[in-house]
Amino acid sequence: MKALVYHGPGKKTWEEKDKPVLIDSTDVIVKISVTTICGTDLHILKGDVASVTAGRIIGHEGVGIIEEKGSAVNNFNIGDHVLISCISSCGKCGYCRKAMYSHCEHGGWILGNTIDGTQAEYVRIPFADSSLYPIPAGADEEALVMLSDILPTGFECGVLNGRVKPGDTIAIAGAGPIGLAALLTAQFYSPAQIIMIDPDVNRLNVAVTFGATHIVNNSLENALESVLKITNNKGVDTAIEAVGIPETFELCTAIIGAGGTIANIGVHGKSAVLHLEKLWSKNITITTGLVDTFSTPMLFKNVQSKKLDPQKLITHRFKLAQIIEAYDTFEHAAKEKALKVILLA
Repeated sequence: MKALVYHGPGKKTWEEKDKPVLIDSTDVIVKISVTTICGTDLHILKGDVASVTAGRIIGHEGVGIIEEKGSAVNNFNIGDHVLISCISSCGKCGYCRKAMYSHCEHGGWILGNTIDGTQAEYVRIPFADSSLYPIPAGADEEALVMLSDILPTGFECGVLNGRVKPGDTIAIAGAGPIGLAALLTAQFYSPAQIIMIDPDVNRLNVAVTFGATHIVNNSLENALESVLKITNNKGVDTAIEAVGIPETFELCTAIIGAGGTIANIGVHGKSAVLHLEKLWSKNITITTGLVDTFSTPMLFKNVQSKKLDPQKLITHRFKLAQIIEAYDTFEHAAKEKALKVILLA
């Protein structure tokens, strides 16, 4: 089969690899129909994720059809169309019992990280019964691939961890796909103001169509001064970091108001400064974490009922075999006006 393989920082190739085989009785082999590229994949290619070693097939999002299944798989059958969760969950360990699936003692974020991932023609999915979701006939599989990662990540790590409440003022640093996913799902809780911060004019314009009440272009204006002006110098109730660089995290710590919550989503490969000399008395909370995907069934229902439209995040489509071109588009998102790039088998 063909797959995208990581060969160290800055190195990737679309190459021939052995088709995966069943290893455990709880495994299935899925033939990929739709996959996509995540900002985390770009962090991997920069060398920011030390657990990803050379030779790894990357990717952790996808929709596909089960081609083989292990003897202990009870909830799925060969031929079923399934949504692949970015988090693999054994469903039995202590962390899974607490719905902290990202810390599963046998799984967690392993796809495209410590085991081969979904940017390939086939992928092995461990713990299939608790790591896949059935897709009903006629469902929009392109839209549903957004439920593999970015929508639950934006919602759980941004909105829920950020304790967004009705009437709040929130700021999201980063108007990429994850930031926009947080913007879309934050509106479940009716915040009064949503401030999007980004240097990309196109993404900011998209954010307005998605429901942002204010936009701040931090390539043209001082973001701290702009946010303080919007909030009458009080700062925001929730600041969501959705980029993964020191500058945006430190901006979130500067714009947070007293009693507020900073919710970090971004994947950080470098240290950031935490100004405790300014923050110690402000009664703030800082949250971090990987997505657990416990919200996927709820988000699935909202997509099916048309209350949530992930299709709005898709800007480009490529054949899976064009994945190198797709990466080039995604890596130059501002120039290409790219949000989510879909790869079709």
